[in-house]
Amino acid sequence: MTQEQRVVAVLVTSSMAAAAPPGVDAAAFLTAVAEDAYELVAGLDFVSPVVVSSVPGMEEIVWPGTPVVDIPDLSGAALVRAAFTALPHGEQAVLLSADAPDLPPLLIGKLFRELGRARIAVCPAAGGGAVALAAHLPYPAWAGTGFDDLDPVKELRASAPGSRMVAKGPGWHRLRAPADIGLLDPGLEGWDNTRALLSG
Repeated sequence: MTQEQRVVAVLVTSSMAAAAPPGVDAAAFLTAVAEDAYELVAGLDFVSPVVVSSVPGMEEIVWPGTPVVDIPDLSGAALVRAAFTALPHGEQAVLLSADAPDLPPLLIGKLFRELGRARIAVCPAAGGGAVALAAHLPYPAWAGTGFDDLDPVKELRASAPGSRMVAKGPGWHRLRAPADIGLLDPGLEGWDNTRALLSG
């Protein structure tokens, strides 16, 4: 499968600013985590990076030539469907929540591998929800889950025509509240913008 056929999209929403710890500017925090998530994706081989955002100004964080697609400020399943539908191209796509700036790139590769046997694959989030969703495009009509639904794997399997159509990959964490900053591992490479902002 070519690079143009495999897309990794970073999803940026205004609610992600809520995880900014006290004393850190919320808008700057949102931009830092989004830029780290984008740089993670842009560094991957054999995929085409995209940013899908309901927050203005994300063109400032991407390399020239990277599509930045504006979507409405939605939530839940409507947000996921709008994001997948807005992608400009691709046969398979991973939609990554931007509030996981330290995600190991290997986990994205594992989601694509799961698509070899399933229509949708989920990287679950610690504490419930999803860090990333992978799918064959067009996004299946039966899929109706959001990034913050408690158990997206269970919900997707309940709505799928067959339970084997939904695969579960390894999980990770997201930064959804100020206390979640403690989940960031200083020993992991990457997340340089978030690291610099928090240490500043």
